[in-house]
Amino acid sequence: MAAVHASADHTFSKPTMTSIELVAGLGVAGDAHSGARVRHRSRVAADPTQPNLRQVHLIHAELFDRVAADGFEVGPGQLGENITTNGIDLLGLPTGTTLAIGDDALVTLTGLRNPCRQIDDFQDGLLAAVLTRDDGGRLRRLAGVMAVVVRGGEVRPGDPIVATAPATTHPLVRV
Repeated sequence: MAAVHASADHTFSKPTMTSIELVAGLGVAGDAHSGARVRHRSRVAADPTQPNLRQVHLIHAELFDRVAADGFEVGPGQLGENITTNGIDLLGLPTGTTLAIGDDALVTLTGLRNPCRQIDDFQDGLLAAVLTRDDGGRLRRLAGVMAVVVRGGEVRPGDPIVATAPATTHPLVRV
């Protein structure tokens, strides 16, 4: 794992921390998106009773290199993720994949982050760089994956992440 981030406020970017505490059923301790029910402002406005499938946001550091090729400067935490990974094909993992992080923590992937126009407020044109089309014209969301915390624990940069796919696999879809 490359870096960890949290913010008590609903800010777009999250500061880098020396460690974060994942809490089962809630998310990142002290983070604005932590909770059993939805915490993302637009989702709360639509239906505050929905379960929070976006407790932890993970982005692969390789995305920063990809968007740099298009002229954007993006670093860990700047897109609002809680965990920045490296060397893991997060977008290629199926829904329900578990990620064992560090000594104790376990999260389950729920889907793809659906990036919003706030990304263009951060850097104009960046939304188009993280929402692309494949050769068949299908939309590809590149801005990371979302997860729920199954088992809590403290996680730090440098901690190993081990992915385990579920018995039956389904591609990640936006959550």
